[in-house]
Amino acid sequence: MHRRTVRKARFLAGFAALALALAPALAEARPGGGFSSGSRGSRSFNAPPATRTAPGGGTNTFDRSDMSRGGVNQATPARPPSYTPAPAGSRFGGGFMGGMMGGLLGAGLLGMLFGFGFGGISGFAGVIGLLLQIALVVGGIMLLMRFLRRRQTGMAQGGTPRGGMAMAGNAPGYARETQDPMGNRPGPLGGAMRGAASGRPVAPASAPVQVGQADFAAFERNLQAVNAAWSRGDAEALARLSTPEMLRYFTNDLQDLKARGWRNETRDVRLESGDLAEAWGENGQEFATVAMRFSLIDVTRDSSGAVVEGDPQARQTVTEIWTFTRQPGQDWLLSAIQQAA
Repeated sequence: MHRRTVRKARFLAGFAALALALAPALAEARPGGGFSSGSRGSRSFNAPPATRTAPGGGTNTFDRSDMSRGGVNQATPARPPSYTPAPAGSRFGGGFMGGMMGGLLGAGLLGMLFGFGFGGISGFAGVIGLLLQIALVVGGIMLLMRFLRRRQTGMAQGGTPRGGMAMAGNAPGYARETQDPMGNRPGPLGGAMRGAASGRPVAPASAPVQVGQADFAAFERNLQAVNAAWSRGDAEALARLSTPEMLRYFTNDLQDLKARGWRNETRDVRLESGDLAEAWGENGQEFATVAMRFSLIDVTRDSSGAVVEGDPQARQTVTEIWTFTRQPGQDWLLSAIQQAA
């Protein structure tokens, strides 16, 4: 009886460790997949300025973009969606550290299954000790991943202040979100979206663009409509709401989910806070970059209806930076989703 109990505990502990090891491969499956995707015209590689909604601003790199560093439209290899298996080492920092952490976790998993890893399992106390060791290993991996991501972001920005050139000459940092050059203060949109009427140009070809309450309302509607269309898998609706580039990313991600027999649903989307980071025009096209913090129900199910990721009863809060573009007088289209720094 004692052997059977220990064997069952060993199996459960091994299964738990396997689930923890695979957890990084099941990242966000919401629209955009938790990646920074799309383009912002000539400012694609300038970090969006800091706002009250996103105090750290945004990163100046895209995981998926058709824009090259020289500002020329050029399709770049897209990283796989966040819910696909990550390339070897990428979820653990890559290189030597990735191999080391993966090896430690693998050794521990095999040991748990066969009774010799991490000191083996002997009785109930051994099971508790093993679970504590698993928690320590996973916690260390998560801390290491967070450290490496911050380091990579800092290196990508070349050590410049958040917002780079876009924040030059602006003090205090939130002046542009609350007052336009004419001294007008736009009122809040349902207590959520607020912003300035223009952004400071950072490229020779750019010029200020007026953004008003009707535009803020359009941004909020787009946020909700994109999530609704994504949940339905409605490519036609996504085509009406986004640029061809973003539509391509959405379509590829939906196809990847379908191939796995999964379906992601994002519902009850509520905009909690929003700020205009910058707005400008170039080459006959207008752009507006907005930091948005929103809450939603985000759940992924398999073909049987079982939950793969998320909680259908618990709301999640997300902060992202969305960029919209349009030709003057036309509707705004989503052109980029960036993760807050």
